[in-house]
Amino acid sequence: MNTRPSPPLAVAALTLLAAAVATVAHPARGAATVVATSVARPARGASVAPCARAGTFVAVDTRARRLALCAGGAADETFAVALGVGGLGKTRAGDNRTPLGPYGLGAPRASHLFGTFIPVGYPTVAQARLGFTGSAIGIHGPARGFEWAGRANTAVDWTAGCIAVGSDAEIGRIAAWVRRHGSVQVRID
Repeated sequence: MNTRPSPPLAVAALTLLAAAVATVAHPARGAATVVATSVARPARGASVAPCARAGTFVAVDTRARRLALCAGGAADETFAVALGVGGLGKTRAGDNRTPLGPYGLGAPRASHLFGTFIPVGYPTVAQARLGFTGSAIGIHGPARGFEWAGRANTAVDWTAGCIAVGSDAEIGRIAAWVRRHGSVQVRID
């Protein structure tokens, strides 16, 4: 007897998980709104090696939905991520998009919503001059109450513009790496 769910059942389960996570992360928007916009995720595809550039930085490859900890032209470690439910190219507060470009990273800190939160310096001074708005963008762990879901936390894009990894252990390793390397940038491409 086959106990594996059929693909439609698996998609339905992930959709329900996304709705539950979205309700916790964005209670004012409601699960139906978030699920309707988060289920259609852009296709994953081949992309340029995220750590090909020299230096020490965090690279987020938005096409592959991967975060890499880059040092010396190679990835120390990579992680699957979920991005903003509104897509890419953040320009204003509330658009639920993940910003693109290079940003400074702040010191990792505890978060009652996501376990650990690493602030991303969005908007830059230049972006603010152009009228970009928004704040509280960061790299973080899963929404509290959904730590148990692991990789399912990155199956669909569900954040309000942040970059989320699937587990507390993953965000813990990323935070330790950022602390160890001091002032680093994140490059979101």
